[in-house]
Amino acid sequence: MIAVGRSASPASALLRLRRNRPRPVAGERCEMCAEPIGESHSHVVNLDSRALMCCCRACYLLFTDENAELRYRAVPERYLHFAGLTVDGRAWDELQIPVGLAFLFHNSVQDRMVAFYPGPAGATESELPLDAWAAVVESSPELSVLRPDVEALLIRRTAESEGSCHLVPIDACYELVGQLRSLWRGFDGGTEARAAMDDFFARVADRSRPAAGIGAP
Repeated sequence: MIAVGRSASPASALLRLRRNRPRPVAGERCEMCAEPIGESHSHVVNLDSRALMCCCRACYLLFTDENAELRYRAVPERYLHFAGLTVDGRAWDELQIPVGLAFLFHNSVQDRMVAFYPGPAGATESELPLDAWAAVVESSPELSVLRPDVEALLIRRTAESEGSCHLVPIDACYELVGQLRSLWRGFDGGTEARAAMDDFFARVADRSRPAAGIGAP
């Protein structure tokens, strides 16, 4: 606290306060330890709030034990492609997902599968009927490799095909949702949003390896 003497004006005191104020920190910081991090960095999920936290590598590694009962969980970096796995129109209707793009993950706090689909307001949640999901997994047991909370099944169906299914980190899904929200126009998203989806899925395909032979976690 700076005392203002008789010879000091309020204006000069404010000027000194402004000069002594700490400069804002440039760049991103780890949300756990405040260490500087680069633009490309790791994330952890707060299991209670579902919030993603930007982390340095050291903090990220503290939460990689999948068997530990922790409030936070590190988001893995693997991308898998389920070759030949499609969701036909009838199965899609049973899952009650109203658009041709959705990501599904297991919420361990609620102990259920949930589905989100993008739109002009961001990600919209639709409770996934467990019997419909059980039928999909029963026909495609390789889907059991999905890690709760931190990995999602990203499914896309188009008018031309029954679409594709990838396992991706959950932060990639939120990245896509944020991008589409800024571009979304009209009912179906518009040309720019569809182009963004095409580019995103091309990058996912490039990073993905076959899921065949991958064991459950």
